[in-house]
Amino acid sequence: MSLKEKEKKIKELEEKLQRIKNDPDLIDAVEGKRIEDTIARYKEHTYSSLSAYDRVYLARKSERPHIKEYIANLFDDFIEMHGDRFFKDDQAIVGGIGYFNHLPVTVIGHQKGRNLDDNMKCQFGMASPDGYRKAMRLIKQAEKFNRPIITFVDTPGAYPGIEAEENGIGEAIGQSLMLLSDVAVPVIVFVVGEGGSGGALAISIGDHIAMLENAVYSVLSPEGFASILWKDTKGERVGEACEVMKMTAKDLYEAHIIDEIIPEALGGVHKDPALTYRKIRQVITEQLDALVRVSKKDLLNRRYAKFRKIGDYRG
Repeated sequence: MSLKEKEKKIKELEEKLQRIKNDPDLIDAVEGKRIEDTIARYKEHTYSSLSAYDRVYLARKSERPHIKEYIANLFDDFIEMHGDRFFKDDQAIVGGIGYFNHLPVTVIGHQKGRNLDDNMKCQFGMASPDGYRKAMRLIKQAEKFNRPIITFVDTPGAYPGIEAEENGIGEAIGQSLMLLSDVAVPVIVFVVGEGGSGGALAISIGDHIAMLENAVYSVLSPEGFASILWKDTKGERVGEACEVMKMTAKDLYEAHIIDEIIPEALGGVHKDPALTYRKIRQVITEQLDALVRVSKKDLLNRRYAKFRKIGDYRG
């Protein structure tokens, strides 16, 4: 049974419990308690043994908090900045200036929608070259005014349309990678949902990289992996691809690609966003306190060494 089917069963039990509580003719304390215990046990069993494919499913849930929710709950007096000063304003990238514990910071992240109309406006969180050039404008501005940068990654990948290729999506991602690698201010990265391909990597070069427990981070989607490697056109090996790709937070932490895993509520961050906001706030506080004390030269040297050692299994 898939996680989606298990969640459907949980929802049906919760609805049954609610009917018992709301209808005077159905009120039965013993039956209600039995259903509550059943739900609790079933949830614990379901979410304590998630597969990589289950985590991909959770990472893609539209109910998860998006960049604007993180901004509203973590930063004060945020002012959004629009446009790349070349062509247009890409709504798939949200960025601007705010305060974190009275310290001015620059915040950049991918924006997804809650419904089809919103997703069409922000291209399902897939940024175009204009979006990454907007991000680069804010990165340069942050360095000029010595503001730490905090990014939130949640994208299936960069926008794959013809117009994106015509406008230089590869060049924009490459420039963003180069810029973040060499920007002389602290950079803290949070992978909060999907971390897909170069579209994610473009804003995830940082001094400290944290992932939510049910987020994923990979070179491409598992569907794309299965299709390319195994010629799977029916999606029959997507679950296997998720395991092989080592794309979960646990896998990436063990491979020293990320630095920290942030726990989520049982069932996913959307079940208790406030819990995750508190955890993220704690991480930002600790990391800023440490990173702002580091000289610019040491900051860049450490960042360089951090990424150079990824994949090095010698000795």
